Amino acid sequence: MRVLDLTVYETIAIWGVLAVAILGLLYAVFLRSQILRYDKGTLKMQEIWGAIKTGADAYLSSQARRILPLVAILTIVLFLSVFIVPPSPEALHRFASLDEDTIKIIVGVSRAAAFVMGALFSMTVGQLGMRMAVQGNVRVASASRRSFGESLRIAYRTGTITGMLTDGLGLFGGTIIFIFLGPAAPDALLGFGFGGTLIALFMRVGGGIFTKAADVGADLVGKVEAGIPEDDPRNPAVVADLVGDNVGDCAGMASDIFESYEVTIVSALILGLALMAITGDVQWIIFPLLVRGIGVISSIIGTYIVRSGPGKSGDAMKAIFKGFLSSAAMSIFFFGLVAYFYMQDVPGGWWRPFLATTVGVLLAILIDRLTEHFTGSHANPVKSIKKSADTGPATLILQGVAVGYESSVWAIVTIAIAIFASILLFSGTETNQVTFILYGVAMTGIGMLTLTGNNVAMDSFGPIADNANGIGEMAWTGQDDPETKAAKQIMADLDSVGNTTKAITKGVAIGSAVIAAVSLFGSFLVDVSRAQETLGVPFAERIQSVGIRVDVPVVFVGVLIGGAIPWLFSSFAIQAVRRAATLIVQEVRRQFNLGVLEGKVEPDYQTPVAISTAAAQKELVPLALLGIITPILIGLVLGVEALGGYLAGIILSGQLLAVYMNNAGGAWDNAKKLIEDEPSDPEHNLGKGSERHMAGIVGDTVGDPMKDTAGPALNPMIKVGNLVAVIIAPIIVQVEDLGLIGWAVVAGLFATLVWSIMSSKREAPPIPPELELATASSGTSGGSNPSQE
Repeated sequence: MRVLDLTVYETIAIWGVLAVAILGLLYAVFLRSQILRYDKGTLKMQEIWGAIKTGADAYLSSQARRILPLVAILTIVLFLSVFIVPPSPEALHRFASLDEDTIKIIVGVSRAAAFVMGALFSMTVGQLGMRMAVQGNVRVASASRRSFGESLRIAYRTGTITGMLTDGLGLFGGTIIFIFLGPAAPDALLGFGFGGTLIALFMRVGGGIFTKAADVGADLVGKVEAGIPEDDPRNPAVVADLVGDNVGDCAGMASDIFESYEVTIVSALILGLALMAITGDVQWIIFPLLVRGIGVISSIIGTYIVRSGPGKSGDAMKAIFKGFLSSAAMSIFFFGLVAYFYMQDVPGGWWRPFLATTVGVLLAILIDRLTEHFTGSHANPVKSIKKSADTGPATLILQGVAVGYESSVWAIVTIAIAIFASILLFSGTETNQVTFILYGVAMTGIGMLTLTGNNVAMDSFGPIADNANGIGEMAWTGQDDPETKAAKQIMADLDSVGNTTKAITKGVAIGSAVIAAVSLFGSFLVDVSRAQETLGVPFAERIQSVGIRVDVPVVFVGVLIGGAIPWLFSSFAIQAVRRAATLIVQEVRRQFNLGVLEGKVEPDYQTPVAISTAAAQKELVPLALLGIITPILIGLVLGVEALGGYLAGIILSGQLLAVYMNNAGGAWDNAKKLIEDEPSDPEHNLGKGSERHMAGIVGDTVGDPMKDTAGPALNPMIKVGNLVAVIIAPIIVQVEDLGLIGWAVVAGLFATLVWSIMSSKREAPPIPPELELATASSGTSGGSNPSQE
């Protein structure tokens, strides 16, 4: 940091930001101690909770063993990559007393170490967040016998632990890298962001496949074929379904938002350095870190005030949104205060960066409201889907598709307005307007994810409430006393709100992915231009000056391929769910044929968990390689301009598709819940067991892999492609002729890509070989083995 010539106040401020990051982590520890003081309910509830905990822990351990070897390989690749291109001017300046080879080693080690740190932090957020969610769900179920407010408080504060881990570790990692490396930090920050993004992709894909395979399999056999209620303890796949909520929505989403949090700060610092080179003002680099620190403090206050009254009912959505708006208001106020006193001397005035961050906060609120409108059970879109159930599943699905399409349009219009706001805000700058505008977009992303603590708390609240509801349904089967009825209603109300909060935070995550990708696109232009500068390319001919021209045929080819990749990725993800769900269906049918429904044997919960785990792990590496290898091939074969076109295509196509799948799936889910909330009267086609209910289940089943697997996984996939492009761009610029070695590398990458595609299309055997022993010998919840009965 010394080479930046910071003032005493700026140095204190940076260390203060680091202290705020630690404060966020300490707040998570404080909340954990609060949550663990609550009781875990009856022995039956604890027995069910134990099965969920064992399954979730086993899945995450298996996932870690699968992905760590790839992390090790990429760590070596990132270290060696610095020997292909010269160090950045900032790195040369930062370590001016050393020779160039030594500087390369330092930069390589820092990038590789930052990659490992980003991967470990992302994994830590996902794993610890999920484990705390598992600790919280049984306590929420127990508290529902006492009051609505206590259940809400436990569920939301448990989710807040994950949120503050995301905030604290994300801010700590970015700040500590900046403190040690100063202006040379972007080289390491790219590694940090890539590590977090890669793990998020793994967690999202694997968790999404696990949760929806179990959910779809449990619903198709349990609800549709056998006609038993959701979370019926006789359903062998019910525990796998509850485990899936944790590994998918808790672990996956936490890692997802963590990497968005990191990617936006990486982009802001890279673009801030570019502006500092133009204007000489270090404020462009410091301001994003100060904004992030303000966000952590605002989230701590806003999340703690979420509460409801002591009665048996309440408005959870109102309480949660009140906390969110409180954090937003505090953030905007302090953004203005810091900008006014600190950014006075920058070109264009303090109000431009302040308004850019404010636009980000407002964008998060607008996407929040839009997503609730299209997926919330109180609004017309979901009611229209419910009405379509009157004429069967086909019309219900058609209406859900239409709702999803429309929601995607309004979401992208909202994002376009936010980006256009940056254009208007920074259009008065005298030189290099594009760099100023892209910095504004990056600050919009910073502002949008300022309330990450609140967003992750809202998301984790969903699966915590869902699990609590499932534990209650299983533990209280046959109990019909007033206290149990009231507790079940509290759980159902929280579960319904949680379904909406999950959809909202997925919408925010998708929106932030686009903003982060656009700002990364700006970083891509900056890095390519720097590489061209070292090669002596005149400024007027550099990519930052001429831009990416889609009228150039090779660039348009890149746009087309980039636009197609999200569809191929989504196809493979949904096929993976279908294959795994088929195995679950076969296993549940097998157990039902043994007499589980009649009570002749106890259900075997372990085998469906093992099937979902094995099926999810099989798909991890092939799908990740699709996002990593494709941009490298485009860059090597078609050139850096085509790679820029690829990024533009993947951002636009991925955004539209992700929002469509997220909102259509969420709307189908809540339409089904509205039908289930009706008085049960199958003779008059009302409520559970009716033809309309069957139509709702079909729609929900179709939407499950869309909203919880393919749609959310597109977020990290888009950013993996962008980060890979930023990392390899300086290398590609220097390649004039691939030569024999270069074409051999291309052939190897292409063969690997073909392998990943073929692996993603390969059908699974009826029972995975690794489960043959488990199917033959696994115990049951009651101590007997159905396969031997």
